[in-house]
Amino acid sequence: MYAIVEILGQQFKVEAGRKLYIHRMNEAERGAQVEFDKVLLVDNEGVVTVGAPLVEGAKVVGEIVSHVRGEKVIIFHKKRRKGYRKRNGHRQDFTEVLVKEIVA
Repeated sequence: MYAIVEILGQQFKVEAGRKLYIHRMNEAERGAQVEFDKVLLVDNEGVVTVGAPLVEGAKVVGEIVSHVRGEKVIIFHKKRRKGYRKRNGHRQDFTEVLVKEIVA
């Protein structure tokens, strides 16, 4: 069983027992239970239910495992023969969520 759910403006494919890395949820504490009710699609062993736009009564229950930071991404700009070089880096903050169950 899996579901397509919208979390903080992004869509994710979730399954029970899998970990999910989403953008940082600052208000959530470690060990807290969270519910995502914007379920767009549910596949229950071959029976697919597509929402219009959301599936009625469906939700995904998860637990906050930790807050982590992603890999560093280097942004490098250069204009040839002009002596212009600019280097910048970025690390995205993520929240690790363990999907407990999909209620459909």
